[in-house]
Amino acid sequence: MDTPELFDGYGPVVGFDEMFADAEVRSNYAQVHESFQKMGAEEIRLRADSLASSYLEQGVTFGVAGEERPFPLDIVPRLIEAADWDHVERGVRQRVLALEAFLADAYGSGELFADGVVPRATVMTSPHFHRVVAGLEPANGVRVHVAGVDLIRDGNGDFRVLEDNVRVPSGVSYVMTNRRALSAALPEVFADHRIRPVSQYSQQLLAALRKAAPAGVNDPTVVVLTPGVYNSAYFEHTLLARTMGVELVEGRDLVCRSGRVMMRTTNGLEPVDVIYRRIDDDFLDPVQFRSDSALGVPGIINAARAGHVTIANAVGNGVADDKLLYTYVPDLIRYYLSEEPILRNVDTWRMGEPEQREEVLDRLDELVLKPVDGSGGKGIVIGPAASREELDELRGKILLDPRAWIAQPVVSLSTVPTLVEDGVRPRHVDLRPFAVHDGDDVFVLPGGLTRVALPEGELIVNSSRGGGSKDTWVLASPTDPEDEGEGAPAASRVAGTPQSAGPAIDGGTADVHVQEQEQQQGKDLSTGSRDEWSRPEHRSLSLSKGHEAGDSPC
Repeated sequence: MDTPELFDGYGPVVGFDEMFADAEVRSNYAQVHESFQKMGAEEIRLRADSLASSYLEQGVTFGVAGEERPFPLDIVPRLIEAADWDHVERGVRQRVLALEAFLADAYGSGELFADGVVPRATVMTSPHFHRVVAGLEPANGVRVHVAGVDLIRDGNGDFRVLEDNVRVPSGVSYVMTNRRALSAALPEVFADHRIRPVSQYSQQLLAALRKAAPAGVNDPTVVVLTPGVYNSAYFEHTLLARTMGVELVEGRDLVCRSGRVMMRTTNGLEPVDVIYRRIDDDFLDPVQFRSDSALGVPGIINAARAGHVTIANAVGNGVADDKLLYTYVPDLIRYYLSEEPILRNVDTWRMGEPEQREEVLDRLDELVLKPVDGSGGKGIVIGPAASREELDELRGKILLDPRAWIAQPVVSLSTVPTLVEDGVRPRHVDLRPFAVHDGDDVFVLPGGLTRVALPEGELIVNSSRGGGSKDTWVLASPTDPEDEGEGAPAASRVAGTPQSAGPAIDGGTADVHVQEQEQQQGKDLSTGSRDEWSRPEHRSLSLSKGHEAGDSPC
């Protein structure tokens, strides 16, 4: 900590800090720390300002209450050693396979209920359990095509699972754009490390979606279904469609005919075989769910049941995201896989069980209470930070509907150095690795989305609460092939500041110019203009405005 302008006042840190241990730099961060010292505070801030400007100009945003905001990217990367990542990768893969088996069982024979692994009522009372898809068998047995498993590191530095996301998990676009931007902002630092690449995600996802095609379809048509330009994750929807080379469609672009889903194009109706949907269940099919939804496709569930289209992720997966079901996942791993959990849950109390509820009600001011169907940090009450009035209101809610709540201890999330107004300071982080299941294997993207709570002392990392993100560098092990490491791109520089640190994606078909065109296309659509949409690569004829459907980036 020899650079007073940058690291002075960094410690002491309560809990586990990922760069420092007892004021000494951990070995995996040694080169990053040395490079930052050599550059100095002024140079680091110049590069950070350039990074922020590029993200703002290129439209890397998230939505909060209908307002688009730039998604802050911190200039200090987060590093994960190869051995630690191997542990995470194995644990995420194990968890995805267990949840896959659970969903097949819960919507099928229900053997886990007969064997007493999970109470039937726990599943049947979940707001995300949909009987309409009971017995619906996906083409290749996959319901969880994409998973985002939220992890934290506790006070000992051990990774633990905070929650599962197997409905419409989002945020992977920031993983890819963060990598491109930070490698351009810190080319010399990037070049000092062998870093596992993230550019292969889109092709892994496309391959998994193609393998999920209905039986007998050898060359499937895959589309990404978005709620529209006003959705908080629309940036991600456009990026994934573009880098996979598939159509981005809205509900009005699709129509069901004779049990098949067809896409409106300039050449007439064309069949669709696989739909990577980014619309919540309730809005997906107005025939089966919300009849007032203008975002979905009437009859799409019947087409899936007939085996003519695959919906990814599967409808009804939300029951596995239920935070009450989360408490049973270690038992599900033992039951379905005959293995001990590799990644442990955070200790959790179930409010539906009288003894556990009584203990929690006596300790409300010490614990964290979470609604079981909440997302984006909504509804969470941190007992030590809550007022007496808030705790009394919470007590009433728990007594009124115990099943709707779980309780956990206050876990001190690990910290990573983060550039803030006062210099580099410790800020709490979590990690969302993304996994793609193709029916034969589970690919875990090396890195994932690190979200950082920018306000001092804040434990909720969600963007809606002022959070940002970091580029996550998974270091390649010495035994990895040479091409496992991701090299730094060339970056022109003026006065020490990298230029063009925007979100172009290596390994895909995207570049900044195309992205700007597509963002303008979104604006044109909102006013009814068809000029951009008439390009040959955009065959579908969407003229509708989208609405938010709960697909939050963080």
